[in-house]
Amino acid sequence: MNHEAPAAPSSRPWLASYPPGVDADINVPPQATVVSLMEAACRRYQAQTSYISMGTALTYDELEIRSRHFAAWLHSRGITPGARVALMMPNLLQYPIALFGVLRAGGVVVNCNPLYTPRELEFQLQDSGADAIVVLENFAHTLTQVPSLPHLKAIVVTSVGELLGGAKGWAVDFVLRHVKRAVPPWKLDAVRFTEALAQGAAVPFRQPAVGPQDLAFLQYTGGTTGRPKGAMLSHANIVANLTQVDQWIAEVVVEGQELIVTALPLYHIFALTANCLAFMHKGAANLLIINPRDIDAFVKELERHPFTVLTGVNTLFNALLNHPRFGRLDFSRLKVTLGGGMAVQREVAERWQRVTGNVLIQAYGLTETSPGATINPLTQKAFNGSIGLPLPSTEVEIRDEAGQAQPVGQAGELCIRGPQVMVGYWNQPEETSAVFYPDGFLRTGDVGMLDEQGYVYLLDRKKDMIKVSGFNVYPNEIEDVVARHPGVREVAAIGVADAHSGEAIKLYVVRRDPALTSDALIHYCREQMTGYKVPRHVEFRDDLPHTNVGKILRRALKDPA
Repeated sequence: MNHEAPAAPSSRPWLASYPPGVDADINVPPQATVVSLMEAACRRYQAQTSYISMGTALTYDELEIRSRHFAAWLHSRGITPGARVALMMPNLLQYPIALFGVLRAGGVVVNCNPLYTPRELEFQLQDSGADAIVVLENFAHTLTQVPSLPHLKAIVVTSVGELLGGAKGWAVDFVLRHVKRAVPPWKLDAVRFTEALAQGAAVPFRQPAVGPQDLAFLQYTGGTTGRPKGAMLSHANIVANLTQVDQWIAEVVVEGQELIVTALPLYHIFALTANCLAFMHKGAANLLIINPRDIDAFVKELERHPFTVLTGVNTLFNALLNHPRFGRLDFSRLKVTLGGGMAVQREVAERWQRVTGNVLIQAYGLTETSPGATINPLTQKAFNGSIGLPLPSTEVEIRDEAGQAQPVGQAGELCIRGPQVMVGYWNQPEETSAVFYPDGFLRTGDVGMLDEQGYVYLLDRKKDMIKVSGFNVYPNEIEDVVARHPGVREVAAIGVADAHSGEAIKLYVVRRDPALTSDALIHYCREQMTGYKVPRHVEFRDDLPHTNVGKILRRALKDPA
């Protein structure tokens, strides 16, 4: 997708609210790529810690060496530049090594949620045309249930303890396999991660030319409607967003001196860019949390490390605040708390500031915008309810259904144009055309408004998208799965307010089998879908409201009046 140059500064009212030192536009070196930025960071911060996982640290130099070895191994297995490589694991040291290895090999990273069902994983592997996959052994059994894997040239399996070293790594894996039984049986023609690194170290590596316009990620999302689509994010898109963020945080974040807590999964675009990439570029140490749902273990990790930056979603902040030991942590070094992925509730933000002494800064973005689009100044004194100001070189317009820009204070669809906006959807030109206006503005599907100072406020979600713990859930997919149940005649899915996850999924079902129960239907959904997509509520009805052409009126279910 070609995007027009940003509008003249006079048409961007938010510039007057910019923090000191932040320019209206960014200046990106012409040939900069994620690879060149990563390699520069590894040279600059060679001896410093890049990532920490379960007490084991990885230096920037070790990251450079191991990612190079992994890139060499990929080449040795016939993975050529432009090939897609899937990564299916939680926040482990293996993730950044594999990530940068794929990119250095000229490949395209396809992030997969480790909790995908076989159906979901099969779709993503086939749609992306992935040539290889790196998967944690805890989830390898899912891959074995994908009916056909002939297109995969390489399968790499790793374990939680594989890079922890010595007795500690062995002990961790023993407990997971034999005590907790967290590794279901699997059988694949696979190579162990450390074996791949060793083989890669033994072969020469000739780094291919990677340019700004080459794809870096196929990041799957529902877009603004429908089934999952691969957002094509080029090196230029990601580098632009990193440059925008770098300029925004420069006055607060000190190069080579920060420790950022990464509790959100790196396979999600928020943590991928904001944590893994942006703070690597700044030479920070990245504390990887493998399971943020284990709040007790999470707080123990925070007790061990003098963290300075923490990113998360509203539900995570709320869970931390409700832990009895969290309030006793040392927050003296905490300088940035960044919330995104879902709306931050004012009550949570204000309580966070009382407990930590740090303002919870809200930002906004989409997979399609790499993801950063708007952010509040890091120096603001209190939570303001806004999703912030458009980043440098970013334009925001509020448009009506006819595509006309709306005045200040008027609600409409939030539309975004900037160098971080995706190239388009993978192999879906019609979906790409539908989400872009001819002038290059991306239709976000979210309803918002601008105030006179240029701050953006998110009011609601357009159409029927449901946001569960920061993840986009689309009713069409849920309904498609539920409708396959032999006991279901008709189904509609909507989002309802939920104190824990922001929203939860509720089903309205007309039964084919009178004996069908809500528990049985929810159990069926758990077998077919990732956990956050599973409905929490089921209401059985004799019929559902329809339009005159037969479409179910979800709007009437949301607001029966």
